[in-house]
This record gives sequence, structure tokens and C-alpha cells, in this order.
Amino acid sequence: MEQQKQIQWFPGHMAKTRRKITECLPLVDVVTELVDARIPVSSRNPELDSLTASKPRLIVLNKADLADTGATRRWIAYFEKQGFAAMTADGKTGAGMQKYVPLLRELLADKLAAKTEKGIKNPVVRSMVVGIPNVGKSSFINRLTEGGKAKVEDRPGVTRHHQWFKVMGGVQLLDTPGVLWPKFEDETVARHLAFTGAIKDQILDIEEMACLLLELLKTSYPELLTERYKLKEEDMPDGGWELLNAVGRKRGMLIRGGEVDTERAATMLLDEYRGGKLGRLTLEHPEVTEK
Repeated sequence: MEQQKQIQWFPGHMAKTRRKITECLPLVDVVTELVDARIPVSSRNPELDSLTASKPRLIVLNKADLADTGATRRWIAYFEKQGFAAMTADGKTGAGMQKYVPLLRELLADKLAAKTEKGIKNPVVRSMVVGIPNVGKSSFINRLTEGGKAKVEDRPGVTRHHQWFKVMGGVQLLDTPGVLWPKFEDETVARHLAFTGAIKDQILDIEEMACLLLELLKTSYPELLTERYKLKEEDMPDGGWELLNAVGRKRGMLIRGGEVDTERAATMLLDEYRGGKLGRLTLEHPEVTEK
């Protein structure tokens, strides 16, 4: 399957943002990188490692409420082993957000102590917030800000301009638009980004994406699939297309002649997955990454 060749999305404003990130790095003390806790590898822009190498990094596994709790704990340990500070958060509910400012100050303890010795009282911490589209940066910032709101919308590519926000605890955040990378070399990465909504649905084959997701869920989380769609595990078909038809039929999504409206079923499946209605699902695991 040549799916990764079809899933390419790099609007012009993203190239501009990449340049702006480089230009703005001297203004900040630390970089906060948000990743999707369900796909911690695929939701990391590999270009950010080189772009932000000169700054300490805090990785926030956002949308942790949608991810497998055990897998998320292992991801935290994985990133800490790589030399990053790491934490979990849920920008929508605020869970875990109280750890953010203390963790930033701990990460910059030596630098802040040096400023204090020079007579600077309560030195401000400035952090750049980066991440791919739809990873939840705006919701994360809104949970932290004292005044002003980052624009939030449940579709990729909304934030277009750099914005500063004041945070409790003497922290200032520099928001940046979401940045993908020009070409997805890995088909799995492209699929995972499509599943979670980081790529616009308008450029995707929704039915194909739904079939691929169903195949993955049947392998990794069959019990959640059977529970949500009232399927018997022993009777579940093997192929994604057959699974999509089975799910659509269970939901009564039929058209004239008794056939399943597979496009409607595919849209429903992806919406329910993205909304957490299938349960806490993680599609990538550190044990596989370390191999």
C-alpha cells in the first residue's frame, strides 16, 4: 500500500513557522513540546530536535485522558531516560497542569539561581510552546494563562501567529502555530497522525483510514472494540473492510438494498476514536521504539 505518498500536508505557513521558531529561540529559556499521549513518536516533529537543541526541553504528553495509563507511565520513563523532563496533562480538563510551573523551575534551577545571585528577584521563566497541529497547544495554554485566551478549535492549523501569554508562577509562554514536517517517510507515522486528526480529513480517504484503524484495534484492543460495537470477538472478521461493514451494520447505518453506508460508518468510527468513546487507547509503545 502506498498510503504515505497520499498523506502529505505542508501548508506554506508551516514553513514560515519553522523559520520563526529559530528566530524566537533566543527570547526563551526553555522549550515546552506537546505530544499526543496516544502517539508519542508520530506526534513529535523530528525537525524540532535540531531546531531547539540549544534549549532545555520539557515534553508534555497531552490528551493523557485518551491514552492507556500504563503505556503513558512507560513513555514518561522513556523520555526521562532520553534526558528530557516529562509530564502528563489534559488541557481540556486541567488534569496534571499543576505540575507544569514547578517542573519548569526545577529544569532551570541553576539558571534561576544564577539570576537570583545577581540580584534579580523572582526571575521570569520564558517558555516556547511547540507541537504539531491539533495536539492541544491552545487548550493547554488556556488552562495556564491569567489573561487572554489562545484560540481553540478542534481542527488542525488554527493558530497562525506567535502570541505571548502570562502564566501563574512568573512564567511567560510563547505560542507558535502547529508544525508538521514536509514529508512523512514512515507510512505508520502518516496513518497515526491521520487517525488522531492531526491531518485534515479533507485530504484523506476516510474509509481506508477507518479500515486501517479497525485492523490495528482488533490486534491491540479487541475487547474495547467488541464492547463498543457489540461484536463477538470470536466472530469478528479479519479484514478492515469487513470490520467496517460489521460495525456499520451494528449501528444500523444501512442504505437502499440493505448495504452498509461505509462512509458514514467510517466517519462515525474516527469521531468516536478521537473523542475517547472507544476507551483509553495508545497506538505506540516505548518497547517497540527502543528495539
